[in-house]
Amino acid sequence: MIELREVTRRYADAPAVDRLSLRVEAGETLVLLGGSGCGKTTTLKMINRLVEPSSGTVLIDGVDAASLPPHVLRRRIGYAFQAVGLFPHMSVAENVGITPRLLGWPGERVRERVDALLRRVELAPEAYRERLPHELSGGQQQRVGIARALAAEPELLLLDEPFGALDPLTRDRLQRWFQDLRAELGLTTIFVTHDMVEALLLGDRIAVLREGRLIQVGTPRQLLREPADDQVAELLSSPRRQIEVFEALLEGDGA
Repeated sequence: MIELREVTRRYADAPAVDRLSLRVEAGETLVLLGGSGCGKTTTLKMINRLVEPSSGTVLIDGVDAASLPPHVLRRRIGYAFQAVGLFPHMSVAENVGITPRLLGWPGERVRERVDALLRRVELAPEAYRERLPHELSGGQQQRVGIARALAAEPELLLLDEPFGALDPLTRDRLQRWFQDLRAELGLTTIFVTHDMVEALLLGDRIAVLREGRLIQVGTPRQLLREPADDQVAELLSSPRRQIEVFEALLEGDGA
């Protein structure tokens, strides 16, 4: 379980996140949705203590995250972020296996875990495990980042635009894979996206942020039926417009 209580982060006296309170239950996926600069990524970084809150409290399973050494906290939480951040001098296998090795897993267990995760993200181990990050495409690097986030079998997962650099077919496959995986493992997840369709597909609940503040939180059905204001309604109108275009195209083909 993850809980944020009145969490604020200020830069030069301007809040990037402003008095944000949220609770994510065990096994739930909460999507943070909003435009650039609304505080989504800063929120993830405060949970993982890559950025310290200016005020407020982050609780992980009821324990104040500030009371834990940062490296201990981060080993409990899988984190895949937009910039990927793979270690350039390490192979794919070394990047994916770094946290299990730090936790003292036996070498054979690390190897088996790495190979299983590479298969999960559609990168054949025999072809990719010894490659360096610069030998991969942007989408392949992003998939390695997702595998690394899952390597130590975390119960908590933070994902910042994890499928953003993928082609549409691979993105769809990995979204469906992620849905199956979180159900199988009971992962508690916070998932950042600016894609409304992705939010509706993957979120148990969606939290809409604007200028660092929480505007609305609810299930996809609740947001679609009762948007908090005109801007939330406009945000939700995009999937409807896409459906209408597809239906018009199909009707045209039928005619």
